Amino acid sequence: MKKLEVFGVAKLKGQIRISGSKNASLPILAATLLSDKIISLRNLPKVKDIETMILLLKSLGSIVDDNKKKITIKNNKQSKTFAAYSLVKTMRAGILVLGPLLAKFGKAKVSLPGGCAIGTRPVDIHLKALSKLGVKYKIIQGYVHADAPKGLIGANIKFPKISVGATENLIIAACLAKGKTVLSNCAIEPEIEDLINFLIKMGCNIKWTSKRTIKIEGVAKVNELNYQVMPDRIEAGTYLIAAALTEGNLKVTGIDPKIISTEINILKKVGAKIIQKKNEILIKGSKKIKSINIKTSPYPGFPTDLQAQMMVLLCKANKKSYIKEEIFENRFMHVAELNRMGAKISINGNKATIEGNIKFEAAELMATDLRASVSLILAALASKGKSIINRIYHLDRGYEDIEKKLKKVGAKIRRLN
Repeated sequence: MKKLEVFGVAKLKGQIRISGSKNASLPILAATLLSDKIISLRNLPKVKDIETMILLLKSLGSIVDDNKKKITIKNNKQSKTFAAYSLVKTMRAGILVLGPLLAKFGKAKVSLPGGCAIGTRPVDIHLKALSKLGVKYKIIQGYVHADAPKGLIGANIKFPKISVGATENLIIAACLAKGKTVLSNCAIEPEIEDLINFLIKMGCNIKWTSKRTIKIEGVAKVNELNYQVMPDRIEAGTYLIAAALTEGNLKVTGIDPKIISTEINILKKVGAKIIQKKNEILIKGSKKIKSINIKTSPYPGFPTDLQAQMMVLLCKANKKSYIKEEIFENRFMHVAELNRMGAKISINGNKATIEGNIKFEAAELMATDLRASVSLILAALASKGKSIINRIYHLDRGYEDIEKKLKKVGAKIRRLN
């Protein structure tokens, strides 16, 4: 099993370029199934979840040509509608092929998804919304058996709660539905904007009519397209937090500061000095980190995907801080490992109390999910001595070249087999 060896204490200095967004690439890859034309995608991150999604597309009959600069997808002979558990089990985004398969073929058999063990991710919101477009479905032995006998037909759908995945699935499905679909109470993450931009350039008819409402007029066919995926705001946020934690001095490039303005404002409040430019952010960490209370919430709120990293930073704050996790019910799995490193964090339901003023101590650690893995790296960088982080396959699902990027800015980190 692969593991990471990390030596602290390290002050990160230099420049890091942000890779393409994993969370934007996955729905865009799923949406390529709508087309029989050639689709070229640039700036996809080289991470495990993207590899898995490409394998899933290939299993459905897509022809995928991957060179270093772009991926080309041809679906002119794609006709399969079965997404196997063996491919969907490691990532929740596998469920996103359901919408395009139903839109294109009127039927699909898709495994219920897996991913990180950070809480239930029910697909009932996806399925109930799809049923309003004319889909009939049953869940049998862990698979969604769905069909739309008359094809997809536009409808007015209000999501019972904000769901990124359900919003993406329904946008993609509605693009080929007959007539008009109106989706309300939609998620508005930048990755959804990127998916919509991609679909519009492909020839789909999509408009925002209010902050959380989208109108989609179904089209009969879509165009050939060459598209560049947006940068990864979670990766950018992770490196900004790393700089704040280690009294670092980093230039983070290839990212629009506007899409992480909430995170930047919070880092300023805890004491980091930040200068924003057109496509880069300069950050200087402070010796004194101020305490703060945070709750995770849908965009434009503070992202659940940066909660674990922020918790590490707040362990070094001058006073007690609180984090309320309002997205997933099991996203404090990193707490036990941080406490083994000297942190003083207590959990009461969905609220974490972080004592602050602690000195991290190096330890052997176990990663439990994607964002928890990276939080342990941050804590190890702020600890004196050698830490070992086990089960880093989670990390490889979402961070491209993390050791290489961190080494370049002064971290002592290496992978062990």
